[in-house]
Amino acid sequence: MSKLSTLILLGAAAIATTGCKTLPPPMPLSQLNPQQAHGHDLFQARCAACHYDRKDDSLHGPSMLGVFKKPSLPSGAAATDERVTATILHGRGLMPALGNTLDPQDTDDILAYLHTL
Repeated sequence: MSKLSTLILLGAAAIATTGCKTLPPPMPLSQLNPQQAHGHDLFQARCAACHYDRKDDSLHGPSMLGVFKKPSLPSGAAATDERVTATILHGRGLMPALGNTLDPQDTDDILAYLHTL
């Protein structure tokens, strides 16, 4: 077997063993419960100018697609309700703090929606 064939086989084996790391698709909007639907509405009004929710691409900030399905946030922090809530309330980097403009139920509703992505 030639060196090129060996390299091709090793590359194929490496790809096969690592597998495809795609995230499951977000929950369809028609299946959201009332809290998640309200979170979607809040996201569209307050977050969508800077973050995509159903598209894995950056806008002005990182995409929120699969935010809780990954082990960490784009910042490297753990993907937990507490960390995401802190970012929403207090801001981070270029993201403004929204703590004075959202009540606790709104924050919970946005989190519920983000968990569907």
